[in-house]
Amino acid sequence: MSNLPRIAWIGLGIMGSPMSENLIKAGYDVTGFTLEQDKLDRLVAAGGTAAGSIAEAVRDADVVITMVPASPQVEAVAYGPGGILANVRPGTLLVDMSSITPQTSVDLAKAAAEKGVRVLDAPVSGGEAGAVEAVLSVMVGGEQADFDTALPLFEALGRTVVLCGPHGSGQTVKAANQLIVAVNIQACAEAVVFLEKSGVDLKAALEVLGGGLAGSTVLARKKDNFLNRDFAPGFRIDLHHKDMGIVTDAARTVGAALPVGAVVAQLVASLRAQGDGGLDHSALLRAVERLSGAGV
Repeated sequence: MSNLPRIAWIGLGIMGSPMSENLIKAGYDVTGFTLEQDKLDRLVAAGGTAAGSIAEAVRDADVVITMVPASPQVEAVAYGPGGILANVRPGTLLVDMSSITPQTSVDLAKAAAEKGVRVLDAPVSGGEAGAVEAVLSVMVGGEQADFDTALPLFEALGRTVVLCGPHGSGQTVKAANQLIVAVNIQACAEAVVFLEKSGVDLKAALEVLGGGLAGSTVLARKKDNFLNRDFAPGFRIDLHHKDMGIVTDAARTVGAALPVGAVVAQLVASLRAQGDGGLDHSALLRAVERLSGAGV
């Protein structure tokens, strides 16, 4: 019998599946629930247990982890008679690793406290590759004692784990992260089009750029996407569109101007409007190509 806490994992998508599997590899007992049977089958094949409902997944858990697309989905799995708060034991730690609005996290923590449930907001950065390789950055909001409890779990999932402040702080930092990533991808996409139209060897150019001050994790991770025009989703445009809405709204609330971010948010929105929402966010390159006269 393991002395490690029993984990319930809710949401087994592009990020959730490899992350839950990394906990299994680290020796944790993971029971999962999601709406897609093939994802449950994948969890079982990795050594986890499939549950037939949220209530079944969480009833014996010491820690519940949620990884779902947005605030409405977090609220759907957390609240109501079939939700997490109605079915977990008092004292359970609920760790929401979704990317949602800071206010949703604050409200969830307040509602959970009334049920005797502790909460951390702990969104991540690193995309599908970071999830698979267990090298994610985890930005956490909540109480120090709860962070200390969850730290071994986070260390099985990521390389950089930081408590950023009280409830909602993790989501605020994640919003800033998504702003930086979107603007960085946009700059890389513009550089790619500029280089190709100038007749430069793109592979050579990106290699040397990556070794200088222009180098970044974004360029390193997305270089092959740009070179091969491979936009299979690691992080979908649809989700980045949602995140740009979060950061734009949060910035307006606190009075922070985001002039470049606002432009990139509109470019992300334009990609969705043109049917590219299911592609990887490196598909911002397609928007630049269209603006530059390419028949994409």
